[in-house]
Amino acid sequence: MTKPLFAIYGAYGHTGRLVASELLARGAEVLLTGRDAEALRTLAAELDAGQRVSTRTAAVDDAPALREVMTDADVLIQCAGPFAVTGAPVAAAAAEAGCHYIDHALEPHHVKGVFDTAQATAERTGAVMIPALSFYGGLGDLLAGAVSEGIAGIDRIVVAYAVNGWRLTTGAKNTATHLFAETERLTFSDGALHAGYVEPRNAVFPFPPPLGPRSMIAPFPSSEVVTVPRHVPARAIDLMLSTSAFEAAEAFDSEHIGAVERAETDFTIAVQVMGEGGSVAGQLTGHDLWRAGALASVEGAVRIAEGRGPTKAGVLAPGEAFPAEPFLRELERQGAFTLTLSGKG
Repeated sequence: MTKPLFAIYGAYGHTGRLVASELLARGAEVLLTGRDAEALRTLAAELDAGQRVSTRTAAVDDAPALREVMTDADVLIQCAGPFAVTGAPVAAAAAEAGCHYIDHALEPHHVKGVFDTAQATAERTGAVMIPALSFYGGLGDLLAGAVSEGIAGIDRIVVAYAVNGWRLTTGAKNTATHLFAETERLTFSDGALHAGYVEPRNAVFPFPPPLGPRSMIAPFPSSEVVTVPRHVPARAIDLMLSTSAFEAAEAFDSEHIGAVERAETDFTIAVQVMGEGGSVAGQLTGHDLWRAGALASVEGAVRIAEGRGPTKAGVLAPGEAFPAEPFLRELERQGAFTLTLSGKG
């Protein structure tokens, strides 16, 4: 039986390198792809995995090259941000070729766009497409699903990210600049998705000890407003990010630091679910948000390639594609974070 081929778009970025290393550690065959041929060759040499690694150049505006990659690959993991620029053509090529697709997008407009434009094509070609299976967006979506399980009459879900020591890559910096300049935000309230200007506000979120209450930016423009309602019936979803994420002077001046220094992040993702019987909560705590996101995307891709993924094709939210708590427990076993759910330890 031929082994599945995993393509990584934007493979020579920080996240792409982590994804490639993790796939190779699992014995996979990997196709490194992106627009810079020399960077791809350099990365292949560094990975030193022989014939298990190949490279192919494909720019986002080169539709034939993208189609060639998607036709040969079984699963694509899209790591090249900002997705407001790179997302649509890569997702469209995957859907048309029937190539399973996972991306690391944070941007809610991109994620909504994949659902809106690729659903019918992916269903027809048999592609499973999961946007935002990463640290931001994906882990919040899965945690919301795990905490909400069995809760009736959910009025409000709060997803709060506390991050310290975040050092932005070039792609992350460009994404953050775009998101915080955006005037038409996507929000979810009164059981519906809304688009329009939203006045940012300061808030305080009561993280459990030892972290405690933290000053937050709200609303945080992340993809859970698009994905969570697909598998959790809630009237409102609030997203928050700690102001500490950007307090360090070097947060936006760290494009060329090393991988070891970039890994020195601490994070907590907390979810509060308010339902008919009161509120329940859960949290993920860990180090190195980049690795946590890479592990999430690789775990999803491997499950799909091995036939352990969703039973239906089309575009799916992370918590719609996989049982939320078991998926998070597997990532916990891999060392991505520690998971705590109220009443479940």
